[in-house]
Amino acid sequence: MASGRTRCGNGTVTSTTPTVPLRTLISDDQTLRRLLTITLVDTLGRGAFFTLTTLYLTLIVGVPVLSVGIGLTIAGAVGVASSLTFGHLADRFSARRMLLWLHLLQGAALIGYVFVHDLLTLVIAASLVTLAQQGNASVRSAVVGRAFLGEDRVRIRAAMRTVTNVGIGVGTAVAAIPLALGTAFAFQITMSVSGALFLVSALLVTGLSAERVDVRRTSPVETDADAAPQKGPSPYRDARFLSLTALMGVFGIQFGLFEVGVPLWVVAHTVAPDVLVSPLLLVNTVVVVLLQVRMSRGTGTFAGAGRAMRNAGMLMVLACALWAGAGWIGGDGWGPIALAAVILLAAALVHSLAEITSSAAGWSLSFDLASQERMGSYQGVYGTGYALGAMIAPAVVTMTAINLGTAGWAILAVMFGAAAAGVVLIARRAARDAVTIG
Repeated sequence: MASGRTRCGNGTVTSTTPTVPLRTLISDDQTLRRLLTITLVDTLGRGAFFTLTTLYLTLIVGVPVLSVGIGLTIAGAVGVASSLTFGHLADRFSARRMLLWLHLLQGAALIGYVFVHDLLTLVIAASLVTLAQQGNASVRSAVVGRAFLGEDRVRIRAAMRTVTNVGIGVGTAVAAIPLALGTAFAFQITMSVSGALFLVSALLVTGLSAERVDVRRTSPVETDADAAPQKGPSPYRDARFLSLTALMGVFGIQFGLFEVGVPLWVVAHTVAPDVLVSPLLLVNTVVVVLLQVRMSRGTGTFAGAGRAMRNAGMLMVLACALWAGAGWIGGDGWGPIALAAVILLAAALVHSLAEITSSAAGWSLSFDLASQERMGSYQGVYGTGYALGAMIAPAVVTMTAINLGTAGWAILAVMFGAAAAGVVLIARRAARDAVTIG
């Protein structure tokens, strides 16, 4: 089967080389296996830790809820800066060494939470955790973009996301033990073990191939002339990439909608039982684990990514309508409760499908529109879009859906639809600008 490459308008090069089955790729590629193992160990720790954090701070330590909110908001701002900074550094220094030190920092900072006793110590601990976590994300994205080519990048990001959800799910289940015991010691031991898992990951990072993750690799289908060193464009001067980042950041508010808005909506605005919140979140986890890799197929081209984003936009609009519709159901008895529950479960399913479809489209475009020579900087900028979206999501969701009801859901539907349409337009223009060679 013939292979070739596509050169885009900004000089980026994307591989059109046929890919092997993901299972075969995992079996044959030691670097990929190690990245997936690191992801699993990390997310086991994250799942357990972040399930306990807020309750530990408020119930065990006695930090006021307002102080917790302030501390985590400050930490979120640190995370935004970290995403940009470490993406930039990943183009200049060893990504492997940065991953090593960031894992050590995150592990130590997580363990340091057991010493938090007021707002100042919370800000210090939370900021260090977020700095390391967002820095890790940017560097890891650069590693994937540098070590793999073409559609393999999207499939690998999908596999890593699947592993992430498995790890967080197991970690969350483990957190049930200290929650059941309810003692400070149980919380502190579990949180310390969570931090120690990042130290284990640091050891695993040392086994990554420096040649694969540090050296700027050249596509094997390029000619010698093409392989000549080039200084890639800055992402800050790439209007198309900045537009993609902004639009995906807006669409990424849907993560906060599910995590923050949906629980509040179910409890305060529907007749469904409060206990339904947990199954709704479980639906999201199951959909990601079972379908993320499958739904990422075919998104490795500009046209494929555009189609996926179009579908994601339509699904998200439908999800907003379903979430709102659940609030219209009123009355007593099991009939209205059952109907509201069915609508909410349908909304969770549709929302989750929109999430995984948009993620795949975003990964594909963020890699293929980036300069290979500046992959770290580009991925850092892209990650910042999501970080900003996550930071404003609680406020946006509260001011719209929770405060305004159906009108708020309509505003969100228009917002998500417009963001998706903008990404589709970017993908179509990129496809037109691309020239296939070979």
